[in-house]
Amino acid sequence: MSATAVVGGHWGDEGKGRVVDALAAEADVVIRFNGGSNAGHTIVNDRGAFRLHLVPSGIFHPGLICLLGPGVVVNPDILLQEVGDLRARGVDVSGLRISDRAHLVFPHHVVQDELEEEVRGAAAHGTTRQGIWPVYADKVARIGVRVGDLFEDDYLREVVRHVGSRKRAVLQGVYGYTDLEPGDLLRRCLAWRDQLAPYVVDSHAFLAGARREGRRLLLEGHLGVMRDLDWGLYPYVTSSTCLPGGAAGGAGIPAAEITRVIGVVKAYTTAVGAGPFPTELPDQTGDRLREAGQEYGARTGRPRRCGWFDAVAARFAAEVAGFTELAVMKLDVLTGFDRVKVCVAYRDGDRFLTTVPHTAVMARVQPSYEEWPGWALNGGIRSFADLPAAARHFVERLETLVGVPVTYVGVGRGRGTLLRRTAPRVTGGV
Repeated sequence: MSATAVVGGHWGDEGKGRVVDALAAEADVVIRFNGGSNAGHTIVNDRGAFRLHLVPSGIFHPGLICLLGPGVVVNPDILLQEVGDLRARGVDVSGLRISDRAHLVFPHHVVQDELEEEVRGAAAHGTTRQGIWPVYADKVARIGVRVGDLFEDDYLREVVRHVGSRKRAVLQGVYGYTDLEPGDLLRRCLAWRDQLAPYVVDSHAFLAGARREGRRLLLEGHLGVMRDLDWGLYPYVTSSTCLPGGAAGGAGIPAAEITRVIGVVKAYTTAVGAGPFPTELPDQTGDRLREAGQEYGARTGRPRRCGWFDAVAARFAAEVAGFTELAVMKLDVLTGFDRVKVCVAYRDGDRFLTTVPHTAVMARVQPSYEEWPGWALNGGIRSFADLPAAARHFVERLETLVGVPVTYVGVGRGRGTLLRRTAPRVTGGV
């Protein structure tokens, strides 16, 4: 049995949800393996445009099981609102499942996230203020509350009492926040329990059975390698792993079963939040990319930072994560540019770097670019061969630079605009 993982190849927001939606047509189970409601995956289908923050992107395929794995942190209020919105638009959510080992995001996690960003001031990390790092910190500190705990009355009361008193002391002592009432936590948990009960499963037992039956597994990640806790630009990172190795633990399957890893990038590069971003274009070109690509955060609506394609970061991601394929999204956004650029190295004084250094160095590097002729796309693109020669050559160059075959190319928003391409195995090089 084998599984496919979909992983971000840059800073996040690359279009992973759309790739998962396409691949879900050939899967039996889609598993979200990391993160929480701090990111959004946008899906466009015959019902319109959807922005999913927790529900896996396979939900639009009837009969598919969509599991929130143990590596996900779940804000029940946001999840239940999302489920309600999907139902209201005619989407069947009966395939949704939640691992009993997933951790819960409480309002005090969101409050702590907000307060810490305010305290940091100009040095803020640019989080989405969804409480993600505080709940992962509690998970590591072994004071987290998990979904399965909701159904164990005596244990729940004890753990919530302990967590409530501890969090109240921290929020009051560090931030001067006094509005946390520990008793409210238990009442909230009991309300969540009743509403989440139809979806909660022992995810190990479920996936063990699915694997024995040979069911096809698709693993959905959020954010990208450049935001990975260990391999991203720390501290401007998320609080979970974005790599396929972490996908195994975050989903609950053996790592050896992940045999296909699709790295997703855009034909240019974007980022939300603070931290180094070498190819950023804080000018009219960046504004043009933002408006053409509608680059605004799915969670917060913040304008995304935009820049030319960073092949150094994408190759680094491919090497660290073990991409077997590359999906290049939003090629259409570059239509009409006379020239397009690709970063092939970083300059650090007299040095040229062809890999991503640690954050302090990354903050001072300058991009070294190649320039390529632009192109214009029409609405009749149905295959890679239909693309203008300049666009095909651009994609082929990205393939060579990253060292991974490009097997998908996005040229629009709808399902029919994701081109499947058969590409030979390539070797990377500048």
